[in-house]
Amino acid sequence: MTDGSNNDTNTEIATENSWEGFTNWLHCICVVTFDLELGQALEVKYPKNIHLTEQETSNICYSAFPDSNSGCMGDTKFVVRLPCKTKRVLKPEHVNYNNKCPPSLKIDEGYMWGYVYFRQVRDINLPRGYFQKSVVLLSYLPFNNLFTEICSYIAPEYFDHGDKCLEGVCHNIEKWPSPTSATNIALPVLGHVFQTCIPINSIRGYEITGDNRILTQVEDFNIFELFKPVLSHIHLLWELVITSEPIVVMASSPTNCSSMVLALTRLIAPLQFCGDYRPYFTIHDSEFKQYKQYTSKERFQRFPPPAILGVTNPFFTKTFQHWPHTIILNDDIGKLAYKVVSILYHLLMSLGQNSKYKLRKPAVTKISENSSGIYSSYKTFLQKDKNIIKKLMSGVNSNRPDEAQSALLRKHLVELTHSFMYPLERYIASLMPLQKDVSAFKAAPIPSPFNPEHFFATLDTGGPQLTLNKTNIKGDWIGLYRKFFRSRNFNSWYNTRYRELSQKLQALHTEALSKADLKNWVQDRPEVEVVDMVLRLKNKLGECEHNIPVSETVKRQLNQRIEDVITSLPEDLKNILKIS
Repeated sequence: MTDGSNNDTNTEIATENSWEGFTNWLHCICVVTFDLELGQALEVKYPKNIHLTEQETSNICYSAFPDSNSGCMGDTKFVVRLPCKTKRVLKPEHVNYNNKCPPSLKIDEGYMWGYVYFRQVRDINLPRGYFQKSVVLLSYLPFNNLFTEICSYIAPEYFDHGDKCLEGVCHNIEKWPSPTSATNIALPVLGHVFQTCIPINSIRGYEITGDNRILTQVEDFNIFELFKPVLSHIHLLWELVITSEPIVVMASSPTNCSSMVLALTRLIAPLQFCGDYRPYFTIHDSEFKQYKQYTSKERFQRFPPPAILGVTNPFFTKTFQHWPHTIILNDDIGKLAYKVVSILYHLLMSLGQNSKYKLRKPAVTKISENSSGIYSSYKTFLQKDKNIIKKLMSGVNSNRPDEAQSALLRKHLVELTHSFMYPLERYIASLMPLQKDVSAFKAAPIPSPFNPEHFFATLDTGGPQLTLNKTNIKGDWIGLYRKFFRSRNFNSWYNTRYRELSQKLQALHTEALSKADLKNWVQDRPEVEVVDMVLRLKNKLGECEHNIPVSETVKRQLNQRIEDVITSLPEDLKNILKIS
């Protein structure tokens, strides 16, 4: 007979292990409500055994409601990105996913995404006279469109039918297949099936077919609609984002600011934006104090934060008045009348101003009273590509569909980023030692160091202006590269590429070892050298399991080389090395 405590323990273990499929896609589902005594509070969480820290719970609750000044009535959808107190260890399914997905869709274990569906309606039966509640899907996966659409489907069902609805959703998700790139996936939820692909290019938006299938992209931006009012300044925004400049987006609703922040980070695709970006940021966020420190021009000059923040609280107009680049969205995002505001450089120079941001913008407290716009004193390094602007404006006049306009704009931006990055990709490939320098009997070589001046010398014959499709964008490319080299985007890109080169060299070195004639080499070698070779081979074999990308054939050959060396040793040493 077993006692009850053991039974309880077994039940808890079984419960914890029963949500493996669910946690491949979501961390949990939260319902946040307004409590008269506590304010915004976590009402319920599914599955109930999933752990959230106190800080994470606080961030979720305060990010799940629009700011009280936004006046959002009815239903509101938006996206938040929340820091985790400690980085979580990725599941094997997520590691496999990260190895195959596009950079913009990679999981960052230091953040969670929240896909929010908020409802605020008049209800005289409630103490405050309003029903205020949010359903939040928490996930490490940046599937902004897919999860927003799924949340838009299940939240109204929950508001109508209660907790049993969310329990059913959890059990549905538990049975979903693991997220896999380039595979059509069917995701059943409450009698409907969301059909998607990671990544997907052929299906746009949200479409319900006759057989209850909902075709949904994991990520979807109508970038033309978002940036239409600023087409003439799209290259300014591209430069700000690629160099990790600090940007704050101030909007009247979390929907507008979160859409703009996410779209900004995608301007430089396929290059990944590696600064912090918070689609909807509140004064209650655990990192608010960190950004509140930037209250002076001097601090921005010394330590500019590589961040894009989306806010709605008017309090930020004062707190963020020294942020060098501000986008104000006072109206519906599709009807904005943006403008770029700058003060003449020679006027400031005559006043003896020599700060990093020499051209000043109007105070944000004054900006907020004016029409929507981009307020920045940034002087671009590159000239505008007027051809793409003309094409898009022509499309407006001819009523070209937004999908086609977005495709044109996205293609141009991708080509611009490719044109900028191609010389860097070519140069870093040149840092790779020649294959003839890889020897089984020497240490694996390492890539040559990155030298900016050597890189600039390569631009004479293969500069970026020569690689952009049928376009010669003039400007100070070297100045832009120098600024890029100081950015977090460059650091992340370079570290990734350097690691890939190092792994490639390790793989070549491993292949050389696997084919080496060690039976001949071992003749007349001191025992200490032979033992050292065995240990090197075993260490290399161990690294092949995690860090060195080689085939199973190479691993088998490497094992055989170990046997070749060991057989040449005395019996006592053989036994020791085989055990070790």
